[in-house]
Amino acid sequence: MPIVTIQQGPREVAQKRELVKKVTEAFVAALEVPAESVYVFIQEYPAENWGAAGTLTADR
Repeated sequence: MPIVTIQQGPREVAQKRELVKKVTEAFVAALEVPAESVYVFIQEYPAENWGAAGTLTADR
């Protein structure tokens, strides 16, 4: 049972649906497992709660 965790900034529900679909398809193709066994968790973080290269994402 593959479990995938995706951490990202907020996205629209339609974008998340497409992401979960494509990630699931990739695992089905690569690991030859049934789609029902692939779990995808999305953790969303507001721009003020993460940064990169020493800069808060909200400040970019």
